[in-house]
Amino acid sequence: MDFVMFFIPAVVMLTPVAILMIFLRYRTELTKERYRTLLQLAEKGVELPHHLLAEPHASESDRRRALVLVSGGLGLMAMFLALPFELHSGQRIASLWGLGLLPLMTGLGYFASWWLNRRDDMRG
Repeated sequence: MDFVMFFIPAVVMLTPVAILMIFLRYRTELTKERYRTLLQLAEKGVELPHHLLAEPHASESDRRRALVLVSGGLGLMAMFLALPFELHSGQRIASLWGLGLLPLMTGLGYFASWWLNRRDDMRG
C-alpha cells in the first residue's frame, strides 16, 4: 500500500517533467541539425544568406502566447465569478477571481513585447 501511495503521486509529478525533457531534447536536436546543415553548406562554398545564420525569432509566437494567456486569465476570472459554491469558512469561491489576473497581466506583457518588437522592425 505504501508503494502505491508513493508511486501514483510520483508518476503524476514526473509526467510534466518528462514531457518537458522530451521537448527540450527535441529542440536541441533540431538546432544541432540546423547547424550541421549550415556547416555542410559552408564547406561546399555556398554563400549563406544572413537570415539563415541568425537564430529564428518567432515574433508571432509572442502574439499567440499573449492571446492564450489573456484569454485564459479572463476565462479563469469569469469561471470563479460564475461559480456559486462556498468554502467551508463561508467565503464564496467568486472571491478568488483575482487568480486570473496573473495570466492576464502576463499576456498583456507579451502583447506589449510583441507590439514594441513589431514597431522596431518597421523602423529598421
